[in-house]
Amino acid sequence: MNVRAQIAMVFHLDKCIGCHTCSVACKNIWTDRKGAEYMWWNNVETKPGTGYPTQWEDQEIYQGGWQKHGHRLELKASGHWKGMTRLYHNPYMPNINDYYEPFSYDYQQLINAPADDDQPTARPISLVTGKPMDIKGGPNWDDDLSGTPDYARSDVNLRDLSAEMQEAMFQLERMVMFYLPRICNHCLNPACVAACPSGAIYKRAEDGVVLVNQDKCRGWRLCISACPYKKVYYNWKSGKSEKCILCYPRLETGQVPACMHSCVGRIRYLGVLLYDADKIETIASVPEEQLLSKHRDIYLDPFNKQVVQYAKDCGIPDSTIVAAQKSPVYKFVKEWQIALPLHPEFRTLPSLFYVPPLLPIMSQVRDQQVLVSSKNFWGNIDEIRIPIAYLAQLFAAGNEHEIECILKKQLAVRYLRRFETVGDVSKEWVESLLSEVHLNFEIAHSMYHLTSLAPFHERFVIPPAHREESIEMLRETSLHKGETGFNTF
Repeated sequence: MNVRAQIAMVFHLDKCIGCHTCSVACKNIWTDRKGAEYMWWNNVETKPGTGYPTQWEDQEIYQGGWQKHGHRLELKASGHWKGMTRLYHNPYMPNINDYYEPFSYDYQQLINAPADDDQPTARPISLVTGKPMDIKGGPNWDDDLSGTPDYARSDVNLRDLSAEMQEAMFQLERMVMFYLPRICNHCLNPACVAACPSGAIYKRAEDGVVLVNQDKCRGWRLCISACPYKKVYYNWKSGKSEKCILCYPRLETGQVPACMHSCVGRIRYLGVLLYDADKIETIASVPEEQLLSKHRDIYLDPFNKQVVQYAKDCGIPDSTIVAAQKSPVYKFVKEWQIALPLHPEFRTLPSLFYVPPLLPIMSQVRDQQVLVSSKNFWGNIDEIRIPIAYLAQLFAAGNEHEIECILKKQLAVRYLRRFETVGDVSKEWVESLLSEVHLNFEIAHSMYHLTSLAPFHERFVIPPAHREESIEMLRETSLHKGETGFNTF
């Protein structure tokens, strides 16, 4: 058993208000420079919608991620031979129109305009060419446009829904949307790492963060086409690829990543998961209908004495094991099983999980009667505004049963809180709801606390960095280079 530690995250979509504060915080810290204007390492999309870059989920266009070839995995558009043939012409690369041409405004024209009868304007100027341009897109161009035919109805996740179900989603009285924040998933089986011909992208052993070595990067950009989530970007000024680094300088000093620290809705959780690296290829190769359950199986119980011993034998510090035992992500993903990865069918085994949104109908009108009571106050699971089939396409590789179980667990916790605060439902009825989804009062209270009331230190459990590991790494590097001296600093 090859036990490793992975920094993992959970985003609770019921709590996201779409304020984009996380995106702005990330932008100001990491991508506020020449060549990175169009990079949004953290972006918030409106679903249904086409996302950023446009139609990033459609792998018929971009050919990202992994696919099964017989009994083994291979990259869809890259790999040793295919990648070499696409070094100079890659038809699966997103272009500037799939993102947007970054722009500013000629404010001097506005400020220095002479007195006139007409109101002066500041013309948009391209940050790439420096010339005037017409704005045709932006990072949140389809924000909140949940009913428009150009964006929401072009969502690739609607393809497998029936025409009647799609039409029902866009009826005025049932129209719905929710927000989907996205950052790099720092996958266990990252396609970007496998696709890089220069070996510039690597996964840190101590915490699983995926990084790009700027000295090794040669700008081949196969990582961009290989990543199915399109979270690797090309800096057109430096000629290097760049991506989310999970604010690892902050993590090493015990601070929370900027996007998570600034989150207004407190939707984000961060913690450590222990996993068996020997199982990565086997689990990533299972049939699609088994991906979710097998993905959960790769994560190990940090309270199991045998697992703890294996972890120590593999060099994982005691402090990291303690952090894994306190991890909120472990509770969401493994214990309660209410958080799912985004598009598991890409087979990258993401380390970012989402709690699907529960968007029920508050009341119904049938035969000119409004049907609402304490026992159907939130409606039925099969009548929620966002179809279960749509959520299943996003988070469960089409497995609707997984989504139903999660929504029922969330609904049972809400009824528990209604029993305790309003008292118009019986305790026995709430107990029956909880038992139906394999919960009890204690677990339900824990779920309510962590999703609604948890303080900062419970939402973010960061293992302390170990300076001695860095010193040892530098020592080994110097010895490898044949240096005679070594200075510990």
